[in-house]
Amino acid sequence: MRLATILTPAGPRLHVRGRSGYIDVAAGTGRPEFAALLAVLHAGQAGADAVRAIAGQDGRECGPWEFGPAVPAPARILCLGVNYTEHAIEGGRAVPTWPEAFVRGGDSVLGPYADLVRPALTERFDFEGELGVVIGTGGRYIPADQALDAIAGFVVLNDASARDWQRAGTQWTAGKNFEGSMPIGPEVVTTDEADMADALLTTVLNGQVMQSARTSQMIVSVARAVEFFSSFTRLAPGDVIATGTPGGVGFARQPPVWLTAGDVIEVAIEGLGTIRNRVVAEPGDRGGWPWHPVGTAAFGL
Repeated sequence: MRLATILTPAGPRLHVRGRSGYIDVAAGTGRPEFAALLAVLHAGQAGADAVRAIAGQDGRECGPWEFGPAVPAPARILCLGVNYTEHAIEGGRAVPTWPEAFVRGGDSVLGPYADLVRPALTERFDFEGELGVVIGTGGRYIPADQALDAIAGFVVLNDASARDWQRAGTQWTAGKNFEGSMPIGPEVVTTDEADMADALLTTVLNGQVMQSARTSQMIVSVARAVEFFSSFTRLAPGDVIATGTPGGVGFARQPPVWLTAGDVIEVAIEGLGTIRNRVVAEPGDRGGWPWHPVGTAAFGL
């Protein structure tokens, strides 16, 4: 199944891609509580069965402007950094022997086709095309060989990063959590429809391919990522795991390539689809704001 969150006059509502177009899940199933993805995930197999029962119907076509984040306001986004060897090398780092983990908040997600706002407080806004994993049943201490049972589906995401904020300190939180900086979608594609063991991921900036890699090249696989994160925290329905970006990011290029207003950035993954976002400048004057990274030349940026 392919699940999308569609922005309607009644608010964001979960839809499933039908034989044609998209079907409003709550209306189609007669279950008002299934208006949101999280409710369906919490319902477990009963929720999945109810949605699957209407997926063969005809729906309505939706324009790009109608798509909200495929996972709206997740409680948390558990992220892997430096999870491709090429990305480690281009950043001047040793290939990690332990997962590099950080967390994003739910307000950092953005619709798959919405304008991506370049924060006024960064001069080094970068792209990171990634595979996202949406947790279904979740749980604690999930072994890798059972990880697929805990996953609801997969999404495409762009872990857009303010590199100056990321590198100004020793922790990455600030540079990874600007509001609306992570487009996610266009759909949550369930595990029975998408095999992400060896899918092609590409990132295209203004028509030029910047990143191209296969998910099989990840240092920590999807299954091992579920195993790792569930070792120290109980994974819950609707949690998202961002699995890291391959080589080709903007900061590692000579000269560096930063996202600027007017750019169009696209991330595509075989079997999942493409997200496409136009970069726009943050409105308003932030001149004189006291917080802005300094001394970033020490980090090679």
